[in-house]
Amino acid sequence: MSEMKHTWTKEEILAIYNKPLMDLLFDAATTHRVHHDPNTVQVSTLLSIKTGGCPEDCGYCPQAARYHTDIEGNDLMSVRQVKAQALRAKSSGSSRVCMGAAWRNVKDGEEFDQVLEMVRTINKLDMEVCCTLGMITENQAQRLAEAGLYAYNHNLDSSEEYYKKVISTRGYEDRLETIDNVRKTNVTVCSGGIIGMGENIEDRAGMLVALATLNPQPESVPINALVAVEGTPLEDQIPVSIWDMVRMVATARIVMPETQVRLSAGRTEMSREGQAMCFFAGANSIFAGDKLLTTPNPDVGEDMEMFKLLGLNPQKAFVKKTQPETVEASKSQYQTLGEKPKWTRPEHKIERNEDAKQKAKVLK
Repeated sequence: MSEMKHTWTKEEILAIYNKPLMDLLFDAATTHRVHHDPNTVQVSTLLSIKTGGCPEDCGYCPQAARYHTDIEGNDLMSVRQVKAQALRAKSSGSSRVCMGAAWRNVKDGEEFDQVLEMVRTINKLDMEVCCTLGMITENQAQRLAEAGLYAYNHNLDSSEEYYKKVISTRGYEDRLETIDNVRKTNVTVCSGGIIGMGENIEDRAGMLVALATLNPQPESVPINALVAVEGTPLEDQIPVSIWDMVRMVATARIVMPETQVRLSAGRTEMSREGQAMCFFAGANSIFAGDKLLTTPNPDVGEDMEMFKLLGLNPQKAFVKKTQPETVEASKSQYQTLGEKPKWTRPEHKIERNEDAKQKAKVLK
C-alpha cells in the first residue's frame, strides 16, 4: 500500500473533480474497495443537546440567535435524556451518537461537566461518541478524551477564501487550532464542510486541500449539501445537484482514501439512486433519524429499507479504532482551568448576513 499523500494542490484536486464522471466513479470506487468494505456503511445519530441561541453569524445556520427562524431552542439536555436517546438510536442500528451544542466555544463549568458525563454514559453503552461543541482548548480536549470521547467534529465549512463570505464572527485559523488541540489527544477528528452555499468549484477544491493536507488526515469527513432554511442569509440558495454531491464524495474518497466520508445533510433531497451513487463513489457513513440537529433527515426505517435494497450492512462500533477507556471524574488527571481563551472575531461585514439580521429585528 502506498504512503498517504499530504501534499495535494488545488490544481490536482480540480483535475480529479473534473474528470469524466465514469472515470471519476471508477477511480473512487477502486480506491474505496482497497481501504474499506464497500458493502458496509456506518449509521450515526445526531442529537442536539442544546439548541438555538448561538451568538455566531454562520450564514447557513438556523440556530444563530440573530436570525429569525422557526427553530425552538432548548437548554442543555440532562444526562438521563441523552442516555434514553442513545439507547433508542442503538436499537435502531446506530453505532455512533454525535452530540451537538449551539455554542461558540466550550466554557469550563457545570454545563461542560454535564457534557463530560454524557460522554461517559454513552461510551459505557459501547457506542462511539462524537461531540461538536465549537472551539475547544487543549485541556478541554484532554478532558473529553478521558471521559471516553471517540471523535470531535469541527467542520471547516468551505475554503478559507469563501469562508469569509459566510461567517464573520470566528476565524478560519481558530477552526484549525481546535483540530490541532484535538490531535494532541487520542480523540479522532471529524471535519468536513457544506456545498451549495454559493461557492464555486475552486472553493470546493480549496476545502478539500485544507482537509487532505492535514497530517494525519481527518478520520471522518462529512460532506453536507446546504439545507436552505427560511430566515437565514442563505435561504434563497438553489439546492446542489446530485452530480455535484457525487463528484464531491468521489474526490474526497480519492484524496483521503482511509477517511470515513460521511453523506450528511441534504439527503432528503436525494433519491435512493442518487444515494446509491454516493455509496459507490466512496461514502460510507450516514446520519439516521428524522432530524440533523434542526433540519429534516430521512426516517431511519426508510434508510434500513434502502440498505436492504442495496445489500448494505450497518457498520459496528469501534471497527476503525479501539474503544477508548472512560476515566471517572473523580480520577481525572485533567481538571477545570477556568480558561478564557481569546478566539478571534474578524467582524468584517457580510451584506447578506446583515440583511438577514435586520429582517429578523423587524419580525421579532
